Amino acid sequence: MKIRRWNQTDKAEKDLVLKRAELDITEYMDTARSVADDVRKNGDSAVFSYTEKFDGVKLKSLKVTPEEIETGANRVDPTLKEAILYAAGNIKRFHEKQLPEDMWFTEVDKGLMVGEKTTPIVDVCLYVPRGKGSFPSVLLMLGIPAKVAGVKNIRVTTPPNENGDVDDAILAAAKTAGITEIYKAGGIQAVAAAAFGTETIPKSHKIIGPGNAYVTAAKRVLANYIDTGLPAGPSEAIILCDEKADPHKVALDWMIEAEHGPDSASLLVTHSRELVDKVIPIVNSQLEKLSEKRRSFISTNLDTYGGVILTESLEESIAFVNEYAPEHMEVMTEKPFDILPMIKNAGEILLGDYTPVTLCNYLLGPNAILPTGGFAKTYSSVSVFDFLKRSSIGYATKAGFEAVREKAGNFAASEGFDAHALAVRER
Repeated sequence: MKIRRWNQTDKAEKDLVLKRAELDITEYMDTARSVADDVRKNGDSAVFSYTEKFDGVKLKSLKVTPEEIETGANRVDPTLKEAILYAAGNIKRFHEKQLPEDMWFTEVDKGLMVGEKTTPIVDVCLYVPRGKGSFPSVLLMLGIPAKVAGVKNIRVTTPPNENGDVDDAILAAAKTAGITEIYKAGGIQAVAAAAFGTETIPKSHKIIGPGNAYVTAAKRVLANYIDTGLPAGPSEAIILCDEKADPHKVALDWMIEAEHGPDSASLLVTHSRELVDKVIPIVNSQLEKLSEKRRSFISTNLDTYGGVILTESLEESIAFVNEYAPEHMEVMTEKPFDILPMIKNAGEILLGDYTPVTLCNYLLGPNAILPTGGFAKTYSSVSVFDFLKRSSIGYATKAGFEAVREKAGNFAASEGFDAHALAVRER
């Protein structure tokens, strides 16, 4: 496991850590353009063709029927079904608290009223990845805030499994969220189908959800045709600790995001070398309890983009966190709530010894689809606001208009807009 003493780390190594595995997707762009253009021209047939080529599945249909949703959802193990229902309740309650007023007004001057009206977006396509497993949590994290926001037309695209079906857990999550429009398509072809529409898959105004490098490339290529939402790349986390942290709990939580894959980044950030020396042996012993694949991912991760960042003080650790702007971060210090105001850049902030990333990834309530690659400096987690839009409102009485008409005319004239000035001066 790599240990970097941050004030002695050279620029090249610092750049590697801060950039992490955010892929240069240039090599995928040509493929994305070619596939997207084919889908635009040939619709369903192109989606069928690329699903067979990329996913190894020969589909008979793209749309999941209501009977398939019901049957698949009923096959899910009752313990998982219970977890899905519990998670859905917490996620719904959290996102309901985010809802703004439908409309508000205020008087900025006598006779001059302004305000905003908030309405749901027209439609949305939720992209639920599959990769090497099934991710019903992603469907809940996308579908529930869309429902809470009031979006009427919610579609899901997700890659089919090896049998040409959507995984049962995804269907159970969709049923729980109240989503009935699901399509068996993933990758570039799914993004293109949402952007252009096909005979079966409707055109959408927005697509949102995490995906692999090909999905990311497709979103960039098609950004002029569809709103592609926040950037969500390889997983990353920081565990911020002081000398009082419990080494056992730190070791457990340090491994969480590291097991996502070799391109993930999980960092233990602390000024306490004594803590590090206690944590590393615990991690090594805990690795023996994991599958060979997850052990491999964690070992690779903690020796490349992840590992230990050893600082000189808690203040320097906090400064590193804000520079890195992690997707997930845990504060495992003696007084975590004292640290909270100092964290400026993070997708989510989890406090204390009993709030591992696992809870928020699945069922605590806050959204687990978060900005990666440093984008937490300017982006927020998925929320109801991704599914809402605001319209500004203005109203002037005759008296209010008369009071400001000359000022408005002077502005227009100074910028050379004659018709603007005429509209207020000769009204």
